[in-house]
Amino acid sequence: MENNINYKKLPYHQYFIDTNNDMNNKGNKSFEMKYNDVTYTWKGIETHANYEINYDDKRDVIQIHFQGTKDLPDWFSNFFFIPKYYDTFIWKNKKITLKVHQSWAAMYKVMKHFIRNGVKELLELHNNAEVEVIGWSLGSAQAQLCVQDLYYNLGIKSHLFTFGSVNLFKTNIFNRSKIKKYLRACCKEYHLFCNSNDIVTYVVPRIFGFIKIDRINVKGKFNFFGLFKPLKYHCHYDEISYYERIYKREARC
Repeated sequence: MENNINYKKLPYHQYFIDTNNDMNNKGNKSFEMKYNDVTYTWKGIETHANYEINYDDKRDVIQIHFQGTKDLPDWFSNFFFIPKYYDTFIWKNKKITLKVHQSWAAMYKVMKHFIRNGVKELLELHNNAEVEVIGWSLGSAQAQLCVQDLYYNLGIKSHLFTFGSVNLFKTNIFNRSKIKKYLRACCKEYHLFCNSNDIVTYVVPRIFGFIKIDRINVKGKFNFFGLFKPLKYHCHYDEISYYERIYKREARC
């Protein structure tokens, strides 16, 4: 898949507005989000995996969205920290073994064939389209798994945008650098946005060896008591001011 020289990403806050159907009523969502629902049973509990694939003809972009936490089974899956073997393969003459948060991996696996097939069908119609993967909260875990899946199985490097981004991959001090290097290579660009006061972005705790691809802190100073205000710091990544420092840094590059 070649680079589309005309590709232009959206303002970062717009991805959050769209993936959450304008949950904070900003009034400028790009389209009406209608998530596909895949029902499955995990640990005896009926659970739902939610994704959406669309084609943006104005930008020649295929988008894959993953819904954030929305009900009690989702919350149960968020806190089932046990890591599970995911896959082992050779990349650049190095053995890569991925272990991931068990319940989030189970959720992605019930969607993966729908997603692969949906992307392949759209690429047959729009063979020069770029691929964007977007998720918030629980959806950020699914988005990270998705970019790895698309790269490993379809050879597609995508643009990753997540918000309130969680730690998903289980590592140790011996393989952490290698795993992160591989995960970065799965993307054309990766933006995992985190407010320093957003408690969700510290789940699963790094002390247990879990990491995300990379963390990008949006505007705001850390305040310990802010961790207990998730409605304020986890649900407002649609604030334009959050990204001012990031835009300035990108402009200098």
